[in-house]
Amino acid sequence: KSMHKNTLFMIKIIIADDHPVVRSGMVQIINHEVDMKVADECETGEELLSKVIDSDYDIAVLDIELPGRNGIEILKEIKKIKPYLPVLILSSFGEDRYGVRAIQAGANSYLSKDENKTVIIEAIRRIKGGKKFITPKLAEVLAMEIDKTSDKPLHENLSDRELEIMRLIALGKAVSEIAENL
Repeated sequence: KSMHKNTLFMIKIIIADDHPVVRSGMVQIINHEVDMKVADECETGEELLSKVIDSDYDIAVLDIELPGRNGIEILKEIKKIKPYLPVLILSSFGEDRYGVRAIQAGANSYLSKDENKTVIIEAIRRIKGGKKFITPKLAEVLAMEIDKTSDKPLHENLSDRELEIMRLIALGKAVSEIAENL
């Protein structure tokens, strides 16, 4: 029997994360599976967009916190370019922070980087066909979002752009630096 992977049915994945150690860990987790492989890696959202335009992937794994434009903005661009490309957001932020925004922007799944590898692999297999993979924690956050009678914190009423500006202010960025970033 041949020991090489059958590339015909391989799930081709592209990963965008600015931390080399995270990318390396994801490559190891994914390439360990017989039916999937990381076909490409990138550090920025812009790099991801150019690779998505030029090549075909089955899934994109995207971090929220990227240099330049954030992951939600990049996700929206991906959905304009390749609307059927499933996107898994893998973030250091919990589901309650960006999960709903990511799903609303077109993500097929939103996972915290704290998730174990079994859940990540399960999510990749699930979203491959265009389905959603929602964790119980995110399901609860989405349910609360639907229940508009609950008093939600004011920051959750902000647009993505307003939230980004608020985050940069909280990081102590100067107004001129924020303006240049945006």
